[in-house]
Amino acid sequence: MSVHDIRAFNRFYTNVIGALDYSRHLYAPYTLTESRVLYELAHSPRTDAADLRTELSLDAGYLSRILNKFEQDGLIERTASQQDPRRRRVTLTARGRETGKLLEERASESVGSLLSTVPAAERPRLAEAMTTVRTILSEGRPPRREDVLLREPGPGDLGWIVQRNAALYAAEYGWNADYEGLVARIVADFAEDHDPHLERVWIAELDGRPVGCVMCVRDEAPATARLRLLLVEPDARGLGIGDRLVTSVVDFARGVGYRDLVLWTNDVLSSARRIYQRHGFVLAAEKPHRSFGKDLTGQDWRLDLHGTTE
Repeated sequence: MSVHDIRAFNRFYTNVIGALDYSRHLYAPYTLTESRVLYELAHSPRTDAADLRTELSLDAGYLSRILNKFEQDGLIERTASQQDPRRRRVTLTARGRETGKLLEERASESVGSLLSTVPAAERPRLAEAMTTVRTILSEGRPPRREDVLLREPGPGDLGWIVQRNAALYAAEYGWNADYEGLVARIVADFAEDHDPHLERVWIAELDGRPVGCVMCVRDEAPATARLRLLLVEPDARGLGIGDRLVTSVVDFARGVGYRDLVLWTNDVLSSARRIYQRHGFVLAAEKPHRSFGKDLTGQDWRLDLHGTTE
Protein backbone atom coordinates (compact mmCIF):
# COMPACT_ATOMS: atom_id res chain seq x y z
CA MET A 1 0.00 0.00 0.00
CA SER A 2 1.21 3.49 -0.86
CA VAL A 3 0.33 7.04 0.14
CA HIS A 4 -1.44 7.30 -3.21
CA ASP A 5 -3.70 4.35 -2.31
CA ILE A 6 -4.77 5.95 0.96
CA ARG A 7 -5.37 9.34 -0.63
CA ALA A 8 -7.42 7.72 -3.38
CA PHE A 9 -9.55 5.96 -0.76
CA ASN A 10 -10.01 9.22 1.13
CA ARG A 11 -11.22 10.98 -2.01
CA PHE A 12 -13.60 8.14 -2.74
CA TYR A 13 -15.03 8.06 0.78
CA THR A 14 -15.48 11.82 1.16
CA ASN A 15 -17.46 11.78 -2.09
CA VAL A 16 -19.59 8.86 -0.87
CA ILE A 17 -20.60 10.59 2.37
CA GLY A 18 -20.91 14.04 0.81
CA ALA A 19 -18.24 15.56 3.04
CA LEU A 20 -17.31 18.25 0.51
CA ASP A 21 -20.88 19.57 0.31
CA TYR A 22 -22.23 18.48 3.66
CA SER A 23 -24.70 21.36 4.08
CA ARG A 24 -26.50 20.54 0.84
CA HIS A 25 -26.20 16.84 1.60
CA LEU A 26 -28.18 17.24 4.85
CA TYR A 27 -30.30 20.21 3.74
CA ALA A 28 -28.84 22.32 6.56
CA PRO A 29 -26.67 25.47 6.71
CA TYR A 30 -23.75 23.77 8.45
CA THR A 31 -20.54 22.23 7.16
CA LEU A 32 -19.24 18.82 8.22
CA THR A 33 -16.92 20.40 10.80
CA GLU A 34 -19.67 22.64 12.18
CA SER A 35 -22.01 19.67 12.42
CA ARG A 36 -19.32 17.69 14.25
CA VAL A 37 -18.84 20.49 16.79
CA LEU A 38 -22.59 20.62 17.34
CA TYR A 39 -22.63 16.83 17.75
CA GLU A 40 -19.89 16.95 20.38
CA LEU A 41 -21.78 19.64 22.30
CA ALA A 42 -24.95 17.56 22.19
CA HIS A 43 -23.17 14.54 23.64
CA SER A 44 -20.89 16.39 26.07
CA PRO A 45 -23.22 19.00 27.59
CA ARG A 46 -20.57 20.63 29.80
CA THR A 47 -17.81 21.00 27.24
CA ASP A 48 -15.74 24.17 27.18
CA ALA A 49 -13.93 25.68 24.19
CA ALA A 50 -10.55 24.26 25.21
CA ASP A 51 -12.00 20.75 25.47
CA LEU A 52 -13.54 21.04 22.01
CA ARG A 53 -10.30 22.29 20.52
CA THR A 54 -8.40 19.33 21.97
CA GLU A 55 -10.99 16.68 21.15
CA LEU A 56 -11.42 17.76 17.54
CA SER A 57 -7.86 19.01 16.88
CA LEU A 58 -9.20 22.32 15.61
CA ASP A 59 -7.36 25.61 15.21
CA ALA A 60 -8.39 28.01 17.99
CA GLY A 61 -9.38 30.76 15.55
CA TYR A 62 -11.41 28.39 13.38
CA LEU A 63 -13.29 27.01 16.39
CA SER A 64 -13.94 30.53 17.65
CA ARG A 65 -15.55 31.45 14.32
CA ILE A 66 -17.76 28.36 14.45
CA LEU A 67 -18.88 29.14 18.00
CA ASN A 68 -19.56 32.77 17.06
CA LYS A 69 -21.80 31.54 14.25
CA PHE A 70 -23.61 29.17 16.62
CA GLU A 71 -24.12 31.96 19.13
CA GLN A 72 -25.53 34.27 16.45
CA ASP A 73 -27.90 31.49 15.39
CA GLY A 74 -29.05 31.03 18.99
CA LEU A 75 -27.66 27.49 19.26
CA ILE A 76 -25.26 27.96 22.19
CA GLU A 77 -24.57 29.99 25.29
CA ARG A 78 -21.05 30.76 26.54
CA THR A 79 -20.30 31.47 30.19
CA ALA A 80 -17.21 31.52 32.39
CA SER A 81 -16.31 28.14 33.86
CA GLN A 82 -16.89 27.92 37.61
CA GLN A 83 -13.80 25.74 37.93
CA ASP A 84 -11.55 28.09 35.95
CA PRO A 85 -12.77 31.62 35.03
CA ARG A 86 -10.19 31.74 32.24
CA ARG A 87 -12.08 29.00 30.41
CA ARG A 88 -15.39 29.42 28.60
CA ARG A 89 -18.08 26.82 29.10
CA VAL A 90 -20.24 26.15 26.04
CA THR A 91 -23.75 24.75 26.39
CA LEU A 92 -26.50 24.16 23.86
CA THR A 93 -29.73 26.12 24.03
CA ALA A 94 -33.09 24.42 23.46
CA ARG A 95 -32.82 25.49 19.82
CA GLY A 96 -29.30 24.07 19.68
CA ARG A 97 -30.46 20.71 21.01
CA GLU A 98 -33.25 20.57 18.46
CA THR A 99 -30.87 21.49 15.64
CA GLY A 100 -28.36 18.87 16.76
CA LYS A 101 -31.09 16.24 16.92
CA LEU A 102 -32.30 17.15 13.43
CA LEU A 103 -28.79 16.95 11.97
CA GLU A 104 -28.22 13.59 13.64
CA GLU A 105 -31.48 12.24 12.28
CA ARG A 106 -30.65 13.40 8.76
CA ALA A 107 -27.13 11.98 8.98
CA SER A 108 -28.54 8.63 10.13
CA GLU A 109 -31.04 8.66 7.27
CA SER A 110 -28.23 9.42 4.83
CA VAL A 111 -26.10 6.54 6.09
CA GLY A 112 -29.17 4.30 6.10
CA SER A 113 -29.79 5.13 2.47
CA LEU A 114 -26.17 4.33 1.66
CA LEU A 115 -26.33 1.04 3.55
CA SER A 116 -29.55 0.08 1.78
CA THR A 117 -27.56 -0.21 -1.45
CA VAL A 118 -25.33 -2.88 0.10
CA PRO A 119 -26.69 -6.45 -0.22
CA ALA A 120 -27.45 -8.01 3.16
CA ALA A 121 -24.94 -10.79 2.54
CA GLU A 122 -22.16 -8.21 2.05
CA ARG A 123 -22.86 -6.13 5.17
CA PRO A 124 -20.88 -8.34 7.62
CA ARG A 125 -17.87 -8.12 5.29
CA LEU A 126 -18.23 -4.32 5.13
CA ALA A 127 -18.46 -4.05 8.92
CA GLU A 128 -15.41 -6.28 9.34
CA ALA A 129 -13.41 -4.19 6.87
CA MET A 130 -14.29 -0.96 8.67
CA THR A 131 -13.33 -2.48 12.02
CA THR A 132 -10.04 -3.66 10.53
CA VAL A 133 -9.17 -0.15 9.32
CA ARG A 134 -9.94 1.38 12.74
CA THR A 135 -8.04 -1.31 14.61
CA ILE A 136 -4.89 -1.15 12.47
CA LEU A 137 -4.67 2.65 12.43
CA SER A 138 -5.19 2.94 16.19
CA GLU A 139 -2.97 0.00 17.17
CA GLY A 140 -0.41 0.83 19.81
CA ARG A 141 -2.10 4.09 20.78
CA PRO A 142 -3.70 4.10 24.23
CA PRO A 143 -7.34 5.19 24.30
CA ARG A 144 -7.99 8.86 25.05
CA ARG A 145 -10.92 10.59 26.69
CA GLU A 146 -11.84 12.23 23.40
CA ASP A 147 -12.11 8.80 21.74
CA VAL A 148 -15.17 8.01 23.85
CA LEU A 149 -18.54 8.76 22.27
CA LEU A 150 -21.80 9.01 24.22
CA ARG A 151 -24.77 8.02 22.07
CA GLU A 152 -28.29 6.67 22.17
CA PRO A 153 -28.72 2.89 22.16
CA GLY A 154 -28.94 1.03 18.87
CA PRO A 155 -30.22 -2.47 18.10
CA GLY A 156 -28.77 -4.96 20.59
CA ASP A 157 -27.49 -2.34 23.04
CA LEU A 158 -30.26 -2.90 25.61
CA GLY A 159 -29.43 -6.60 25.59
CA TRP A 160 -25.76 -5.66 26.04
CA ILE A 161 -26.68 -3.68 29.17
CA VAL A 162 -28.27 -6.76 30.73
CA GLN A 163 -25.45 -9.12 29.74
CA ARG A 164 -22.59 -6.88 30.86
CA ASN A 165 -24.20 -5.92 34.16
CA ALA A 166 -24.74 -9.58 34.97
CA ALA A 167 -21.22 -10.64 33.93
CA LEU A 168 -19.32 -7.77 35.57
CA TYR A 169 -21.11 -7.84 38.90
CA ALA A 170 -20.72 -11.62 39.07
CA ALA A 171 -16.99 -11.34 38.33
CA GLU A 172 -16.24 -8.35 40.57
CA TYR A 173 -18.64 -8.84 43.47
CA GLY A 174 -19.87 -12.42 43.22
CA TRP A 175 -23.51 -11.45 42.70
CA ASN A 176 -25.80 -14.23 41.51
CA ALA A 177 -28.44 -14.42 38.77
CA ASP A 178 -30.94 -12.49 40.90
CA TYR A 179 -29.14 -9.31 39.84
CA GLU A 180 -29.37 -10.25 36.18
CA GLY A 181 -33.10 -10.72 36.65
CA LEU A 182 -33.42 -7.26 38.21
CA VAL A 183 -31.48 -5.60 35.39
CA ALA A 184 -33.51 -7.49 32.78
CA ARG A 185 -36.77 -6.20 34.29
CA ILE A 186 -35.49 -2.61 34.41
CA VAL A 187 -34.37 -2.74 30.79
CA ALA A 188 -37.54 -4.51 29.63
CA ASP A 189 -39.73 -1.90 31.32
CA PHE A 190 -37.82 0.86 29.53
CA ALA A 191 -37.94 -0.90 26.15
CA GLU A 192 -41.67 -1.60 26.38
CA ASP A 193 -42.88 1.73 27.71
CA HIS A 194 -40.89 4.95 28.13
CA ASP A 195 -41.38 8.63 27.38
CA PRO A 196 -38.48 9.73 25.12
CA HIS A 197 -38.92 13.32 26.29
CA LEU A 198 -38.48 12.40 29.96
CA GLU A 199 -36.47 9.17 29.92
CA ARG A 200 -33.26 8.24 28.17
CA VAL A 201 -30.40 5.73 27.89
CA TRP A 202 -26.79 6.60 27.09
CA ILE A 203 -24.23 4.19 25.67
CA ALA A 204 -20.52 5.04 25.93
CA GLU A 205 -18.69 3.79 22.85
CA LEU A 206 -14.93 3.37 22.38
CA ASP A 207 -13.36 2.16 19.14
CA GLY A 208 -16.76 1.03 17.87
CA ARG A 209 -17.76 -1.04 20.89
CA PRO A 210 -19.94 -0.23 23.91
CA VAL A 211 -17.95 0.28 27.10
CA GLY A 212 -20.45 1.93 29.43
CA CYS A 213 -24.07 2.82 30.03
CA VAL A 214 -26.53 4.66 32.24
CA MET A 215 -30.30 5.26 32.32
CA CYS A 216 -32.53 8.13 33.39
CA VAL A 217 -36.13 7.10 34.07
CA ARG A 218 -39.15 8.55 35.83
CA ASP A 219 -39.49 7.77 39.51
CA GLU A 220 -42.72 7.15 41.39
CA ALA A 221 -42.30 10.42 43.32
CA PRO A 222 -43.61 13.53 41.52
CA ALA A 223 -41.10 15.59 39.49
CA THR A 224 -38.37 13.05 40.29
CA ALA A 225 -36.04 11.15 37.96
CA ARG A 226 -34.05 8.06 38.82
CA LEU A 227 -30.50 7.27 37.67
CA ARG A 228 -30.07 3.54 37.01
CA LEU A 229 -27.55 0.98 35.80
CA LEU A 230 -24.36 3.05 35.65
CA LEU A 231 -21.62 0.77 34.32
CA VAL A 232 -18.14 1.17 32.81
CA GLU A 233 -16.13 -1.73 31.41
CA PRO A 234 -12.91 -2.43 33.39
CA ASP A 235 -10.60 -1.84 30.41
CA ALA A 236 -12.20 1.57 29.77
CA ARG A 237 -11.96 2.92 33.30
CA GLY A 238 -9.79 5.93 33.98
CA LEU A 239 -11.10 7.85 30.96
CA GLY A 240 -13.75 9.77 32.88
CA ILE A 241 -16.59 7.79 31.31
CA GLY A 242 -18.54 7.32 34.53
CA ASP A 243 -18.34 11.03 35.26
CA ARG A 244 -19.52 11.92 31.74
CA LEU A 245 -22.42 9.49 31.95
CA VAL A 246 -23.60 10.92 35.28
CA THR A 247 -23.13 14.47 33.97
CA SER A 248 -25.36 13.60 31.02
CA VAL A 249 -28.10 12.29 33.30
CA VAL A 250 -27.92 15.32 35.62
CA ASP A 251 -28.04 17.79 32.73
CA PHE A 252 -30.84 15.93 30.97
CA ALA A 253 -32.95 15.64 34.12
CA ARG A 254 -32.46 19.31 34.94
CA GLY A 255 -33.12 20.36 31.35
CA VAL A 256 -36.48 18.59 31.05
CA GLY A 257 -37.71 19.99 34.35
CA TYR A 258 -37.25 17.33 37.00
CA ARG A 259 -36.89 18.73 40.52
CA ASP A 260 -34.96 15.84 42.08
CA LEU A 261 -32.68 13.06 40.85
CA VAL A 262 -32.42 9.93 42.99
CA LEU A 263 -30.59 6.64 42.83
CA TRP A 264 -30.18 3.42 44.76
CA THR A 265 -26.80 1.74 45.10
CA ASN A 266 -24.82 -0.42 47.52
CA ASP A 267 -21.95 0.61 49.75
CA VAL A 268 -19.52 -1.83 48.09
CA LEU A 269 -19.69 0.20 44.87
CA SER A 270 -17.22 2.77 46.13
CA SER A 271 -16.04 4.13 42.76
CA ALA A 272 -19.58 4.93 41.64
CA ARG A 273 -20.35 6.48 45.01
CA ARG A 274 -17.43 8.89 44.66
CA ILE A 275 -18.78 10.01 41.27
CA TYR A 276 -22.22 10.65 42.77
CA GLN A 277 -20.70 12.68 45.59
CA ARG A 278 -18.70 14.83 43.14
CA HIS A 279 -21.95 15.70 41.41
CA GLY A 280 -23.59 16.80 44.63
CA PHE A 281 -25.66 13.75 45.52
CA VAL A 282 -26.40 13.46 49.24
CA LEU A 283 -26.92 10.19 51.12
CA ALA A 284 -30.57 10.12 52.18
CA ALA A 285 -30.86 6.67 53.78
CA GLU A 286 -29.14 3.31 54.04
CA LYS A 287 -30.31 -0.12 55.13
CA PRO A 288 -28.73 -3.61 55.33
CA HIS A 289 -30.31 -6.22 53.08
CA ARG A 290 -29.70 -9.68 51.67
CA SER A 291 -29.76 -9.60 47.87
CA PHE A 292 -27.98 -11.15 44.89
CA GLY A 293 -26.58 -13.84 47.18
CA LYS A 294 -24.72 -11.35 49.40
CA ASP A 295 -25.17 -9.35 52.61
CA LEU A 296 -25.17 -5.74 51.44
CA THR A 297 -25.95 -2.22 52.63
CA GLY A 298 -28.28 -0.44 50.26
CA GLN A 299 -28.06 3.32 49.96
CA ASP A 300 -30.48 5.94 48.67
CA TRP A 301 -28.89 9.10 47.26
CA ARG A 302 -30.62 12.33 46.22
CA LEU A 303 -29.67 15.40 44.21
CA ASP A 304 -31.69 18.65 44.36
CA LEU A 305 -31.57 19.72 40.70
CA HIS A 306 -32.71 23.26 41.38
CA GLY A 307 -30.52 23.82 44.39
CA THR A 308 -27.21 22.84 42.73
CA THR A 309 -25.34 23.77 39.59
CA GLU A 310 -21.92 22.52 38.55
